[in-house]
Amino acid sequence: MRRKPLLAGNWKMFKTSDQARKFFSELLGLAPPKDDRQVAFGVPFTSLEAAASATAGSPVIIAAQDVFWEDEGAYTGEVSAPMIKAAGAGAVIIGHSERRQMFGDTGEWVNKKLRAALKAGLMPILCVGETQSEREGGRTFEVLGRQLDEALAGFTPADLGPLVLAYEPIWAIGTGLTATPDTAQEVHAFLRSRLSERLEKNWAEGLRILYGGSVKPDNVAQLMAQPDIDGALVGGASLEAASFAKIINFDA
Repeated sequence: MRRKPLLAGNWKMFKTSDQARKFFSELLGLAPPKDDRQVAFGVPFTSLEAAASATAGSPVIIAAQDVFWEDEGAYTGEVSAPMIKAAGAGAVIIGHSERRQMFGDTGEWVNKKLRAALKAGLMPILCVGETQSEREGGRTFEVLGRQLDEALAGFTPADLGPLVLAYEPIWAIGTGLTATPDTAQEVHAFLRSRLSERLEKNWAEGLRILYGGSVKPDNVAQLMAQPDIDGALVGGASLEAASFAKIINFDA
């Protein structure tokens, strides 16, 4: 099945509104939109409106990096899905390893955030991944299976229309280490198989699964050549327009 590649940047806690405007002005000149691939950016809450304005009229999708599960209320410091949508975003990253490890996001929280994003009409980019100790202990598939089960509990394929899944081996984020294309493909194939068994085969075959873990211009084409890798979730290499333009423009 043909799945349109999605190249997504995750800026994490980088770039002010002015820096975001400058970045997109440069990027859109270096990497004009192509019909055979999509591009998205996870930007800080404070830069959502600037990023959405700077990319207006282009197919670039702007994403928040997290979301709270209630629409409104006494939740100091949180940002709801309707707020994110009103700021001009069309997507949201959920369950990133940094949220899980540093800020205590549980499987239950990820599930609730996913439900809120879908209710608001946002495209969720759901992240799963294992630590180095879990991989070395032979627990990769166990950990990923549990994360999928927790995140998707209570959902049917009909509920999950715009979902994108991202596999981010925690041991390869910001370390310079990258899963080999064969290793990444093995995990992506497992994830698709697991979802095929737990939900529905045709739906799982159409689901885009991104790889995230030190993706760079010099390895993106090898990763994208794998049959079950449908895009990338890019951290550091998405902060410079010239670098990310090369990733967007990879030779299919």
